[in-house]
Amino acid sequence: MNVAYSAHASAAAILFAVAVTAGLAQKTYPSQQIKIICAFPAGGGTDLTARLLGEQLQKILGQTVVIENRTGASGMIGTGAVAKSPADGYTLLVASGEMAVNPHLYPKMAYDLDKDLQPITLLVKVPNVLAVNMDVPAKNVAELIAYAKQNAGKLTFSSSGVGNPQQLTGELFNKLAGVQIRHVPYKGAAPQIADVAGKHITMTFVSIGAAKPFIDSQRIRAIAVTSLTRVGALPDVPAIAEYPPLAGFELVNFFGFLGPAGMPDPVLRRLNAAAVQTMKMPDLVTKFRAMGFGPAPTTPEEFRQFIRTETAKFGKIIVEAGVKLTE
Repeated sequence: MNVAYSAHASAAAILFAVAVTAGLAQKTYPSQQIKIICAFPAGGGTDLTARLLGEQLQKILGQTVVIENRTGASGMIGTGAVAKSPADGYTLLVASGEMAVNPHLYPKMAYDLDKDLQPITLLVKVPNVLAVNMDVPAKNVAELIAYAKQNAGKLTFSSSGVGNPQQLTGELFNKLAGVQIRHVPYKGAAPQIADVAGKHITMTFVSIGAAKPFIDSQRIRAIAVTSLTRVGALPDVPAIAEYPPLAGFELVNFFGFLGPAGMPDPVLRRLNAAAVQTMKMPDLVTKFRAMGFGPAPTTPEEFRQFIRTETAKFGKIIVEAGVKLTE
Protein backbone atom coordinates (compact mmCIF):
# COMPACT_ATOMS: atom_id res chain seq x y z
CA MET A 1 0.00 0.00 0.00
CA ASN A 2 1.20 3.50 -0.75
CA VAL A 3 1.96 5.00 2.70
CA ALA A 4 1.57 8.59 1.50
CA TYR A 5 -1.80 7.76 -0.07
CA SER A 6 -2.92 5.99 3.11
CA ALA A 7 -1.99 8.96 5.29
CA HIS A 8 -3.74 11.34 2.91
CA ALA A 9 -6.87 9.18 2.91
CA SER A 10 -6.88 9.00 6.70
CA ALA A 11 -6.56 12.77 7.02
CA ALA A 12 -9.39 13.27 4.53
CA ALA A 13 -11.57 10.83 6.46
CA ILE A 14 -10.93 12.73 9.70
CA LEU A 15 -11.76 16.06 8.09
CA PHE A 16 -14.92 14.59 6.62
CA ALA A 17 -15.96 13.20 10.02
CA VAL A 18 -15.36 16.58 11.66
CA ALA A 19 -17.38 18.34 8.96
CA VAL A 20 -20.25 15.87 9.32
CA THR A 21 -20.23 16.21 13.12
CA ALA A 22 -20.24 20.00 12.87
CA GLY A 23 -23.05 19.89 10.35
CA LEU A 24 -25.11 17.60 12.55
CA ALA A 25 -24.50 19.82 15.57
CA GLN A 26 -25.72 22.82 13.62
CA LYS A 27 -28.83 21.02 12.38
CA THR A 28 -29.80 19.25 15.59
CA TYR A 29 -28.94 21.89 18.22
CA PRO A 30 -30.84 22.46 20.38
CA SER A 31 -32.66 19.17 20.83
CA GLN A 32 -33.44 19.50 24.54
CA GLN A 33 -33.99 22.02 27.33
CA ILE A 34 -31.35 24.70 27.81
CA LYS A 35 -30.40 25.87 31.30
CA ILE A 36 -28.95 29.34 31.88
CA ILE A 37 -27.28 29.70 35.26
CA CYS A 38 -27.44 33.22 36.67
CA ALA A 39 -24.57 33.71 39.10
CA PHE A 40 -26.44 36.33 41.14
CA PRO A 41 -29.71 36.45 43.13
CA ALA A 42 -33.21 36.71 41.70
CA GLY A 43 -34.52 40.24 41.30
CA GLY A 44 -31.21 41.91 40.51
CA GLY A 45 -30.02 43.33 37.22
CA THR A 46 -28.09 40.22 36.21
CA ASP A 47 -31.12 38.03 36.89
CA LEU A 48 -33.48 40.32 35.00
CA THR A 49 -31.14 40.37 32.02
CA ALA A 50 -30.88 36.56 32.07
CA ARG A 51 -34.67 36.17 32.15
CA LEU A 52 -35.30 38.63 29.32
CA LEU A 53 -32.63 36.86 27.27
CA GLY A 54 -33.96 33.39 28.08
CA GLU A 55 -37.52 34.31 27.16
CA GLN A 56 -36.47 35.32 23.66
CA LEU A 57 -33.97 32.49 23.16
CA GLN A 58 -36.79 30.05 23.86
CA LYS A 59 -38.77 31.53 20.97
CA ILE A 60 -35.83 31.75 18.57
CA LEU A 61 -34.32 28.33 19.29
CA GLY A 62 -37.61 26.47 19.77
CA GLN A 63 -36.63 24.80 23.06
CA THR A 64 -37.47 25.45 26.70
CA VAL A 65 -34.97 27.75 28.41
CA VAL A 66 -34.89 27.75 32.21
CA ILE A 67 -33.07 30.16 34.50
CA GLU A 68 -31.37 28.81 37.60
CA ASN A 69 -29.96 31.20 40.21
CA ARG A 70 -26.80 29.66 41.62
CA THR A 71 -25.35 32.40 43.79
CA GLY A 72 -22.49 33.08 46.16
CA ALA A 73 -18.80 34.00 46.30
CA SER A 74 -19.13 37.04 44.02
CA GLY A 75 -20.60 34.93 41.23
CA MET A 76 -17.89 32.26 41.36
CA ILE A 77 -20.20 29.41 42.42
CA GLY A 78 -22.47 29.75 39.39
CA THR A 79 -19.56 30.51 37.07
CA GLY A 80 -17.62 27.49 38.32
CA ALA A 81 -20.62 25.21 37.81
CA VAL A 82 -20.83 26.22 34.14
CA ALA A 83 -17.07 25.93 33.65
CA LYS A 84 -17.28 22.28 34.76
CA SER A 85 -20.40 21.43 32.70
CA PRO A 86 -20.38 19.44 29.45
CA ALA A 87 -19.49 21.67 26.49
CA ASP A 88 -22.67 20.85 24.59
CA GLY A 89 -24.48 24.20 24.76
CA TYR A 90 -27.15 23.06 27.22
CA THR A 91 -25.69 24.67 30.36
CA LEU A 92 -24.90 28.34 29.90
CA LEU A 93 -24.09 31.36 32.07
CA VAL A 94 -25.12 34.96 32.55
CA ALA A 95 -22.67 36.74 34.83
CA SER A 96 -21.50 40.26 35.60
CA GLY A 97 -18.32 42.30 35.70
CA GLU A 98 -17.25 40.58 38.89
CA MET A 99 -15.86 37.88 36.58
CA ALA A 100 -13.13 40.37 35.61
CA VAL A 101 -12.49 41.39 39.22
CA ASN A 102 -12.38 38.03 41.02
CA PRO A 103 -9.05 36.79 39.58
CA HIS A 104 -7.33 39.72 41.31
CA LEU A 105 -8.97 39.15 44.70
CA TYR A 106 -9.14 35.37 44.99
CA PRO A 107 -5.74 33.69 44.54
CA LYS A 108 -7.27 30.20 44.41
CA MET A 109 -10.19 29.92 42.02
CA ALA A 110 -11.78 26.65 40.90
CA TYR A 111 -11.66 27.69 37.24
CA ASP A 112 -9.62 29.78 34.84
CA LEU A 113 -11.82 32.46 33.29
CA ASP A 114 -9.84 32.60 30.06
CA LYS A 115 -9.32 28.86 29.59
CA ASP A 116 -12.45 27.21 31.05
CA LEU A 117 -15.20 29.45 29.68
CA GLN A 118 -16.27 30.35 26.15
CA PRO A 119 -17.60 33.90 25.73
CA ILE A 120 -20.75 34.00 23.58
CA THR A 121 -21.63 37.70 23.58
CA LEU A 122 -21.52 40.77 25.73
CA LEU A 123 -25.13 41.59 26.64
CA VAL A 124 -25.24 45.02 28.27
CA LYS A 125 -22.93 47.64 29.71
CA VAL A 126 -24.16 48.93 33.07
CA PRO A 127 -22.94 52.39 34.07
CA ASN A 128 -23.35 53.56 37.64
CA VAL A 129 -24.49 56.94 38.85
CA LEU A 130 -22.53 59.06 41.31
CA ALA A 131 -25.08 60.48 43.75
CA VAL A 132 -24.74 62.47 46.97
CA ASN A 133 -26.92 63.05 50.02
CA MET A 134 -29.03 66.19 50.00
CA ASP A 135 -26.86 67.98 52.58
CA VAL A 136 -23.87 67.98 50.25
CA PRO A 137 -23.68 71.44 48.64
CA ALA A 138 -22.08 70.19 45.40
CA LYS A 139 -24.24 70.20 42.27
CA ASN A 140 -21.64 68.98 39.76
CA VAL A 141 -18.34 67.12 39.53
CA ALA A 142 -16.16 70.23 39.85
CA GLU A 143 -17.98 71.34 42.99
CA LEU A 144 -17.86 67.83 44.47
CA ILE A 145 -14.09 67.59 43.97
CA ALA A 146 -13.61 71.02 45.55
CA TYR A 147 -15.83 69.99 48.48
CA ALA A 148 -13.88 66.76 48.94
CA LYS A 149 -10.56 68.65 48.99
CA GLN A 150 -11.92 71.08 51.56
CA ASN A 151 -13.00 68.12 53.71
CA ALA A 152 -10.08 65.78 53.10
CA GLY A 153 -10.51 62.42 54.84
CA LYS A 154 -13.98 63.25 56.14
CA LEU A 155 -16.19 62.13 53.26
CA THR A 156 -17.42 58.59 52.51
CA PHE A 157 -18.76 56.67 49.53
CA SER A 158 -20.78 53.47 49.58
CA SER A 159 -20.84 50.48 47.26
CA SER A 160 -22.55 47.09 47.36
CA GLY A 161 -19.42 45.25 48.45
CA VAL A 162 -15.65 45.13 48.66
CA GLY A 163 -13.92 44.74 45.31
CA ASN A 164 -16.97 45.13 43.10
CA PRO A 165 -17.00 47.49 40.09
CA GLN A 166 -18.75 50.20 42.13
CA GLN A 167 -15.94 50.39 44.67
CA LEU A 168 -13.36 50.32 41.90
CA THR A 169 -15.12 53.23 40.21
CA GLY A 170 -14.86 55.16 43.47
CA GLU A 171 -11.18 54.31 43.82
CA LEU A 172 -10.53 55.42 40.24
CA PHE A 173 -12.39 58.67 40.96
CA ASN A 174 -10.23 59.22 44.06
CA LYS A 175 -7.04 58.77 42.07
CA LEU A 176 -7.93 60.86 39.03
CA ALA A 177 -9.60 63.66 41.01
CA GLY A 178 -6.83 63.77 43.63
CA VAL A 179 -9.22 63.30 46.57
CA GLN A 180 -9.52 60.93 49.54
CA ILE A 181 -13.09 59.69 49.98
CA ARG A 182 -13.31 56.63 52.24
CA HIS A 183 -15.07 53.50 51.00
CA VAL A 184 -17.88 51.96 53.09
CA PRO A 185 -19.07 48.57 51.72
CA TYR A 186 -22.65 47.33 52.06
CA LYS A 187 -24.36 44.05 51.25
CA GLY A 188 -26.46 45.14 48.31
CA ALA A 189 -27.85 48.26 46.68
CA ALA A 190 -30.78 48.84 49.05
CA PRO A 191 -28.75 49.57 52.20
CA GLN A 192 -26.00 51.42 50.33
CA ILE A 193 -28.56 53.91 48.96
CA ALA A 194 -30.62 54.09 52.16
CA ASP A 195 -27.66 55.35 54.17
CA VAL A 196 -26.93 58.04 51.60
CA ALA A 197 -30.57 59.13 51.65
CA GLY A 198 -30.40 59.04 55.47
CA LYS A 199 -27.30 61.27 55.33
CA HIS A 200 -25.06 58.75 57.10
CA ILE A 201 -22.89 58.43 53.98
CA THR A 202 -21.74 61.30 51.78
CA MET A 203 -22.14 59.70 48.37
CA THR A 204 -22.45 56.47 46.43
CA PHE A 205 -21.65 54.81 43.13
CA VAL A 206 -24.72 52.67 42.42
CA SER A 207 -26.74 51.22 39.55
CA ILE A 208 -29.06 53.67 37.86
CA GLY A 209 -32.08 51.38 38.20
CA ALA A 210 -31.66 51.17 41.98
CA ALA A 211 -30.97 54.88 42.39
CA LYS A 212 -33.60 56.38 40.09
CA PRO A 213 -36.58 56.26 42.53
CA PHE A 214 -34.44 58.07 45.13
CA ILE A 215 -33.27 60.61 42.56
CA ASP A 216 -36.79 61.22 41.25
CA SER A 217 -38.13 61.73 44.80
CA GLN A 218 -35.20 64.07 45.61
CA ARG A 219 -33.89 61.92 48.45
CA ILE A 220 -30.45 61.85 46.82
CA ARG A 221 -28.91 64.08 44.15
CA ALA A 222 -27.40 62.70 40.95
CA ILE A 223 -24.06 64.31 40.10
CA ALA A 224 -22.81 62.28 37.13
CA VAL A 225 -22.83 58.89 35.40
CA THR A 226 -19.74 56.70 35.03
CA SER A 227 -20.13 55.92 31.31
CA LEU A 228 -18.25 57.90 28.70
CA THR A 229 -21.46 59.62 27.55
CA ARG A 230 -24.87 60.40 29.03
CA VAL A 231 -27.46 57.70 29.65
CA GLY A 232 -31.03 57.75 28.33
CA ALA A 233 -32.52 56.93 31.74
CA LEU A 234 -30.95 60.11 33.18
CA PRO A 235 -30.61 62.42 30.16
CA ASP A 236 -29.98 65.57 32.21
CA VAL A 237 -27.18 64.02 34.27
CA PRO A 238 -23.74 64.57 32.72
CA ALA A 239 -20.99 61.98 32.44
CA ILE A 240 -18.00 62.36 34.76
CA ALA A 241 -15.97 62.53 31.54
CA GLU A 242 -17.65 65.84 30.63
CA TYR A 243 -15.60 67.51 33.37
CA PRO A 244 -12.45 68.45 31.38
CA PRO A 245 -9.83 67.35 33.96
CA LEU A 246 -11.46 63.89 33.99
CA ALA A 247 -12.02 63.61 30.22
CA GLY A 248 -12.06 59.97 29.19
CA PHE A 249 -13.26 58.71 32.58
CA GLU A 250 -15.22 55.50 32.08
CA LEU A 251 -15.78 52.50 34.32
CA VAL A 252 -18.91 50.39 33.95
CA ASN A 253 -20.21 47.05 35.08
CA PHE A 254 -21.36 44.59 32.42
CA PHE A 255 -23.44 41.45 32.01
CA GLY A 256 -22.36 38.77 29.59
CA PHE A 257 -23.40 35.40 28.14
CA LEU A 258 -20.94 32.49 28.28
CA GLY A 259 -20.70 28.72 28.10
CA PRO A 260 -18.11 26.04 28.90
CA ALA A 261 -14.93 26.04 26.82
CA GLY A 262 -14.93 23.55 23.97
CA MET A 263 -18.48 24.01 22.62
CA PRO A 264 -18.78 23.00 18.95
CA ASP A 265 -18.36 26.07 16.78
CA PRO A 266 -21.78 25.70 15.07
CA VAL A 267 -23.44 25.65 18.50
CA LEU A 268 -21.45 28.70 19.60
CA ARG A 269 -22.38 30.59 16.43
CA ARG A 270 -26.05 29.71 16.73
CA LEU A 271 -26.17 30.86 20.35
CA ASN A 272 -24.35 34.07 19.45
CA ALA A 273 -26.72 34.81 16.55
CA ALA A 274 -29.81 34.19 18.69
CA ALA A 275 -28.50 36.30 21.60
CA VAL A 276 -27.44 39.17 19.32
CA GLN A 277 -30.84 39.08 17.63
CA THR A 278 -32.45 39.28 21.07
CA MET A 279 -30.33 42.19 22.26
CA LYS A 280 -31.23 44.19 19.15
CA MET A 281 -35.02 43.80 19.54
CA PRO A 282 -36.45 47.35 19.79
CA ASP A 283 -38.79 46.60 22.70
CA LEU A 284 -35.98 45.00 24.72
CA VAL A 285 -33.59 47.83 23.88
CA THR A 286 -36.18 50.25 25.27
CA LYS A 287 -36.59 48.19 28.46
CA PHE A 288 -32.87 47.95 29.04
CA ARG A 289 -32.24 51.64 28.41
CA ALA A 290 -35.01 52.58 30.84
CA MET A 291 -33.05 50.70 33.51
CA GLY A 292 -29.83 52.47 32.56
CA PHE A 293 -28.39 49.44 30.74
CA GLY A 294 -26.78 49.83 27.33
CA PRO A 295 -27.29 46.81 25.03
CA ALA A 296 -23.92 46.03 23.43
CA PRO A 297 -23.94 42.63 21.68
CA THR A 298 -20.69 41.39 20.17
CA THR A 299 -19.06 38.45 18.46
CA PRO A 300 -17.54 35.78 20.74
CA GLU A 301 -14.07 37.01 19.78
CA GLU A 302 -14.92 40.63 20.61
CA PHE A 303 -16.37 39.63 23.95
CA ARG A 304 -13.27 37.61 24.86
CA GLN A 305 -11.07 40.62 24.15
CA PHE A 306 -13.44 42.87 26.11
CA ILE A 307 -13.16 40.57 29.16
CA ARG A 308 -9.36 40.58 28.92
CA THR A 309 -9.27 44.38 28.67
CA GLU A 310 -11.64 44.88 31.61
CA THR A 311 -9.75 42.30 33.70
CA ALA A 312 -6.52 44.22 33.17
CA LYS A 313 -8.23 47.56 33.89
CA PHE A 314 -9.83 46.37 37.13
CA GLY A 315 -6.60 44.67 38.20
CA LYS A 316 -4.63 47.90 37.85
CA ILE A 317 -7.10 49.78 40.04
CA ILE A 318 -7.12 47.01 42.67
CA VAL A 319 -3.33 47.03 42.93
CA GLU A 320 -3.00 50.83 43.00
CA ALA A 321 -5.79 51.26 45.57
CA GLY A 322 -4.65 48.32 47.68
CA VAL A 323 -8.11 46.75 47.64
CA LYS A 324 -8.30 43.62 49.80
CA LEU A 325 -11.21 41.37 50.81
CA THR A 326 -10.34 41.89 54.47
CA GLU A 327 -11.35 45.57 54.22
